[in-house]
Amino acid sequence: MNVHLVDGTYELFRHYYAVPSRLDAKGEEVGGLVGVVISIVSMLREGATHVGVATDHVVESFRNEMYAGYKTGEGIEPALWRQFHPLEDALRALGVTVWAMVDQEADDALAAAAHRAAEDARVERVFICTPDKDLAQCVRGDCVVQLDRRRAIVRDEASVREKFSVGPESIPDFLGLVGDSADGFPGVPQWGEKSAGTVLARYDHLEGIPKDATTWDVPVRGAAKLAESLREHWEEALLFRDLATLRTDAEVFQNVDDLRWRGPTPEFAPLCEHLGVPELAEQVRHLLPRK
Repeated sequence: MNVHLVDGTYELFRHYYAVPSRLDAKGEEVGGLVGVVISIVSMLREGATHVGVATDHVVESFRNEMYAGYKTGEGIEPALWRQFHPLEDALRALGVTVWAMVDQEADDALAAAAHRAAEDARVERVFICTPDKDLAQCVRGDCVVQLDRRRAIVRDEASVREKFSVGPESIPDFLGLVGDSADGFPGVPQWGEKSAGTVLARYDHLEGIPKDATTWDVPVRGAAKLAESLREHWEEALLFRDLATLRTDAEVFQNVDDLRWRGPTPEFAPLCEHLGVPELAEQVRHLLPRK
C-alpha cells in the first residue's frame, strides 16, 4: 500500500490565493476550503487509499516559546483564518483522518506519521504531500518521499541531495545556518545555501564543522568569515537547528489501517449543499473506497 500525508495548512493557503472567491449559504468565504476538499477528492479518485491530513489548528506552537521571532498568525487575512477550523470539519465529514495540531505543528504530525508508516512492512511508499523544505529531513531513500502535487515533482533522497547538496539527516543543520523566512528565523550571518550545502556535505552536522577554517578540506569562498560568524553565533545556530528539527512523537495513529478511506460520513452531503457544491457529494458517493 501507499500512504499519502497532506499538509492541510499549506494546501489551504495555496488554494485560498489560487482559486476564485466562493461564498457559502451564510455568505462566508469558503473558496480555499472547497479547493482543498476538491483536491483531496481528486487524490482519492486517482487511487489514494490511506490518507492523513495535518493542520495547524492554531498557528503558534511550542517553538514560539523557544524563539520570540518565530512565526505567528499575525498578518493572516481574516477570511483565510476563518477557514482553518471549518476545513478540518469538512475533511472529517469526507471521512479523511485529520490531525489538528495545537502544541506542535502540522509539520511535526507529518513527520511522526511518515516515521510510523514507514515502519509497517506493508507500506511500499509514503508520500509527504508538501514542497516545504523542512519536510525534506523526513525523506528516506525512495520509500519516504516528498510530493509536490502542484508541480507533479517527487523528491526522493537522491533528489534532496541534488537540491540541497546534503542528505535528509543534515536538513535541520542546513536550515540552522541559512534560516527559514517562512518560519521566522534568520540563520547565521554570512551563510547562504551554497556555502552551507558545501560545508555540510563534508561535515554533516554543525558539531562536525571545524572551528578553524584553515583546517577545512572543502573549497569555500570566504571560509574564514564563515567560520568566524559560526563561532560568534554558535548558540543561535543550535537554536535555529532545533527549531527546524521536526518532532516525531506526535500522536497520529496506532495502525496504518486507521488511515484507510472508507467513504464519507452522513454529514458530507449536507455540508456540500451548504458550501454550494452539491455535485461534489454525488461524485464522492460514486467513489467507492479501494479494497
